[in-house]
Amino acid sequence: MLGHGQTSGKKQSRLPVNLPAAWIVCEDLASIGRVTRPRLTQQERTERTRELLLDATIDCLVELGYARTSTNEICRRAGVSRGAQQHHFATKADLMAHAVDHLVTKLVASMSEYPPASLPGPDRVATGIDLLWQGYSGSLSTAVMELWVAARTDPELRAAMHPIDKALARRTGELFHEMLGDQAPPDQPDLPLWLTVNLIRGLALDAMLGGDPTRRDQLLQEWKTIAVKTYGA
Repeated sequence: MLGHGQTSGKKQSRLPVNLPAAWIVCEDLASIGRVTRPRLTQQERTERTRELLLDATIDCLVELGYARTSTNEICRRAGVSRGAQQHHFATKADLMAHAVDHLVTKLVASMSEYPPASLPGPDRVATGIDLLWQGYSGSLSTAVMELWVAARTDPELRAAMHPIDKALARRTGELFHEMLGDQAPPDQPDLPLWLTVNLIRGLALDAMLGGDPTRRDQLLQEWKTIAVKTYGA
């Protein structure tokens, strides 16, 4: 029993004494969360900053196009200072190229979660084509198309995109061969890959130009039928 004016050693709540008990419990839980939240390491902060910049770059390319995408707008969307951006990516071209590589890495990882290698031959071929279309016909196609067009007259961007483009082709080839397994023709193992890739590029461009979605679906289904008959037997 405490006398008048005495206090116990227990920390007093900052909230008024007439508040509901549930509110006081919430305050205590919030305090615990603030105390126990782990601090990010320097490496984790660096990776997080890069990821924010790269994701914002892709968003800008898709929404604004290359000509209207500025490093200031990218930094604003990422919540990162210009100094931090220049620390990680010295030039706009470098940032653009790495953003495509970042997106490819995420898409390949996503597609690898659903490997069709265990499916029978016909289903494996059809599923592989569907996965490539889903992965490469959206944001990746739009962003890359913007950069390819800009790189035609921008030597710095073209030089930055060249190794990224080669890496994209290599990763796509590896993924497609994993999908097809032994269904790929031994004499021309890359033929079904490049037939599929070039069809997807054309269909993706058609989508960006406002082409007929029904016609795109028909063309993709026709190619799947041909590919299954040719490579899925």
